[in-house]
Amino acid sequence: MSETITEMILPGTYIDVRAEGLIGVGGISTGNIGVVGTASRGPVNKLFVISSYSEALDLFGPYDAWPAAATDQANALTLTRTIEQLFRGGASTVYAVRVGDFTGDPPVMTWSIDDGGGSVLGVQASSPGTWANAIALSLNATDKTLQVTLDKQKETHDASTAGTLAAAITADSRLLVVSTAPADAAKVPTTVTPGTAVGSNGEKAGGGTSVTAGLDLLAPEAVNIVVIGGVGAKDAKANMLAHLESTENDGKERMGVLGVTKDGFNDLLPDDIVSNARVILVAPGILAADAVLKSQVTLPAAYAAALVAGRLSTLGVHISLTNKDIAAAGLAQAYSRGQQKNLLGKQMLVLRNELGIRVLKGITTDTGAFRQISVRRTVDYAKAGVRIGANPYIGRLNNVRVRAALKATLDGFLSQMVLDEMLVGYTLDVSATRAQEIAGQAIVTMTLQPTFSIDFVKVIMNLQ
Repeated sequence: MSETITEMILPGTYIDVRAEGLIGVGGISTGNIGVVGTASRGPVNKLFVISSYSEALDLFGPYDAWPAAATDQANALTLTRTIEQLFRGGASTVYAVRVGDFTGDPPVMTWSIDDGGGSVLGVQASSPGTWANAIALSLNATDKTLQVTLDKQKETHDASTAGTLAAAITADSRLLVVSTAPADAAKVPTTVTPGTAVGSNGEKAGGGTSVTAGLDLLAPEAVNIVVIGGVGAKDAKANMLAHLESTENDGKERMGVLGVTKDGFNDLLPDDIVSNARVILVAPGILAADAVLKSQVTLPAAYAAALVAGRLSTLGVHISLTNKDIAAAGLAQAYSRGQQKNLLGKQMLVLRNELGIRVLKGITTDTGAFRQISVRRTVDYAKAGVRIGANPYIGRLNNVRVRAALKATLDGFLSQMVLDEMLVGYTLDVSATRAQEIAGQAIVTMTLQPTFSIDFVKVIMNLQ
């Protein structure tokens, strides 16, 4: 909208409409989830926004069978399985990045299309990974077509000449891309020679630079909750803490959800312990159906963290996770009352089987005064609203009138938070000294009083 709208009503009489009086705070995202993990299919280090588990299967392929041996579980594919738990928990929008521990470029399955005298066209799978090992290519000499099959998917492309086939693959194929353009487009393809089968999906990306690269792609997005697929807190916390700090410094605050590395109460690792107001540490692991094995398996707490993240995304920022139900088939470990109390003292979000699988107490790993997840999310919501409300004022006049309009905009937003029971009260001031006016600065000072949840209810029963 322009700075002013001037309309002549009578000769020599104008009405000046100041746009500042029309500015409000727009929508604020609260439940977008970001996830990084390993997969057998899909581009590496590329961001996708998905809204269903079927989209994840189409992009990243199915996960592999869950290994029975604990030593093999660290190399299981994590991204699709984690996304399955996110949507099972209730997620609606997921920002997903496939990462991998590769030396050099990720390996891609290739084929050479020959004419009897040498290669006339090179093609490769549309994305890296072992998924492409199952693609079958065959040339039909009768109708001069190339047949491409993968499970129930089938493609047929005109192969009358190398140039025609290259154009057909480029235009229509979802399974292949042209890697080497034909030197002579008129050559007629006769045979197909497959390359070396792909042997790695970069499964060992438990932390380090590959995960950092994936998290960096999530950093500028409107993500509110972050999960590192399938990796316990011991290996994932360094990446997570660095990501949360950098995004907070950039005004992109979010929560990170991690799972303990081992479930057993006596096996819990000191290296899992985190103390951060933006980190949620979940214990124990969960029981879940494995789509490949067609049976129930025990998944580590990193997948319980995904389930909790999905559930958290369904709640208003001021609604506590305490006593909320979680869509798990069961728990990998049943903690006693004493053990639960001990874990709460270590600031862990504990799942328990009590009238279904529920969160015992919705807390972060912070050891300070305000530990509830809802408090941190409410403050982040208010900060986001202030940024959105203040942004349209940047570049306008820095005078008393415009600052009063800015305060009115922010006042309306914070007042609505009080009406929505996110806050019980607040103070707000927008000011600028003469030097700040000249420098183009306006200072917004606010004090928030978040609404606290009832964490426990004490019941005294006198039965006769």
